[in-house]
Amino acid sequence: MMEVSPLSLILVKSDSKGDRLLFRYPYHIQESDECASTQRKNPYTLPTTEDPLQSAQLTSNIIKGYLTGFSDEVLSSLFAVKIELCDKNFELKVNDVRFVGFPTQIPLMKKLKDGSGYMLINMIIALHAVASPSVVQCYHEVSKKMGIALRFEEKRCGYASEQTQLMTASHDEGFQNTKEAFNIILEKCSLARNIKKMYYDLCGTGLVNVYINRWIPLSYCLPQKAHQWHLQGKIVEPEDIYKCLSALRPYHSMLLLYPVSDLHDFIPLDGSPTLIRLLSQYSPLKNLQTLSADSDITLNHVFELTAHLFYWAKATIIFPICSANKYVISPDAPVHRDSPLVEKFSEEFPGYNLLQVISEYSLPTSLGQKYNPLCHPSEQSHLVKTLIWMLQHHLLIQLHTYIQYMPLDNMAKPAGESLKLQNTPNPELESGPSTVPDTPDPRSEVDQPRMMNFSDLTFISLDDEKQEYQEELLLDFPDEERSSIFRIPATNNPEDLRLFAKLCRKKYFQGEHHIEEIMYHENLRRSQVLQLLDKFRDVLLTYETEDPSISMFSSFDW
Repeated sequence: MMEVSPLSLILVKSDSKGDRLLFRYPYHIQESDECASTQRKNPYTLPTTEDPLQSAQLTSNIIKGYLTGFSDEVLSSLFAVKIELCDKNFELKVNDVRFVGFPTQIPLMKKLKDGSGYMLINMIIALHAVASPSVVQCYHEVSKKMGIALRFEEKRCGYASEQTQLMTASHDEGFQNTKEAFNIILEKCSLARNIKKMYYDLCGTGLVNVYINRWIPLSYCLPQKAHQWHLQGKIVEPEDIYKCLSALRPYHSMLLLYPVSDLHDFIPLDGSPTLIRLLSQYSPLKNLQTLSADSDITLNHVFELTAHLFYWAKATIIFPICSANKYVISPDAPVHRDSPLVEKFSEEFPGYNLLQVISEYSLPTSLGQKYNPLCHPSEQSHLVKTLIWMLQHHLLIQLHTYIQYMPLDNMAKPAGESLKLQNTPNPELESGPSTVPDTPDPRSEVDQPRMMNFSDLTFISLDDEKQEYQEELLLDFPDEERSSIFRIPATNNPEDLRLFAKLCRKKYFQGEHHIEEIMYHENLRRSQVLQLLDKFRDVLLTYETEDPSISMFSSFDW
């Protein structure tokens, strides 16, 4: 998406000596055919300077991805703003270009000869006018970081004054064109080289990492660009990332998109030592809670470190890999024969073909189904590694089991039959050793009344208490739903009925919570939930789909 990348980075300054454009990158001026046609052909005519702000003919200032149509004088007068606009977001739209910045007032380490002690620095970033508000805000922050870094270095060693003086002197040496002056500035000034690197970082990976004066780190992540390499063609807004991180739970896991060894270069020298400790204990088979315990880091801080890696496109969020997880091919996965991932997979796993390996996940498949108890442990390890690789490249999605409570109607119940009669046991089956003959007389219970002994009374009393307890568990259920539930044999077990009623009341059975989430919040084992599903399968339906809170980070827009 071209509207994410900057068109140009422009550094201007203003002090008692006036306004000056110090540096811009790129500075290769490309003229359009329209502009070339308006150039004077008669060598004896006087040159004319056309103001792009007043010209009605010039409708575009973007030619082949470069900023054109603005002279250095026009840019310096536009962006060397007054002191009242300092330390505020600056924004100006001209034709199809939007200029954003953050003017910063810098106290000078040494006052100028005229006694003035301040200088205004503004790094302007030229963007496409159609850039989204979130992209504009990100570039405001980039400009602000540059201003803060220069203010600190000026206070420490006068770095900003030194660099601006070198740039001004280069412009005053009388070169035939500004291109030569900018080339000299790149050779002499480290700040100009920082700006050049920032431009290529923003246009490339979206990850800025420079050191101002080889001392102050200036790091920034442009998420709209940074996440495109693993979500090709998809713009990820910061709001999308914040929404996903708000759903982060201790039962989630972190999946690094780079080898751990590569991430050590990403961590600066003054980086958090807890991040290094976290990476030393990292495994996609661990959830964040286990990772917190293994690395001896508080869970809240593990969340913060995970969010940092996630925002910087160094990791994504998954559920811990285990034998019960079910995976299926992503509907947008590029698994055609000419896909570049086919060759990349063969380089990572010699002797294996991606299309053949991924075809085993055409239907929802768990690792437990693929494990062969007779195979060597190295084969199981290889199976996990290939799965991790496919998850890193978003070729697979994980399916979760969601539960929906759907009570049966009351059609099977005879009219007028009471709930109490349905659950009344047969006293003949609960008394002592049977004395009933093998062929009982159907008239025996009517014609031959029997005295009720103490054990019968005890049984009826206990059964009534049990039934009352069961009815209390479902007291807030509608009568028809209770009738459907009590026809299920599992209701005879008070513990099963209690757990069922508890999960129903907490709205876990409305199709919005998957099994892993229920297990975590209610401290249940997977076997307990699966047994409950089996026992109450008459009123509990299940379906499998991906988790919507992280599904956007496992799909492509090819």
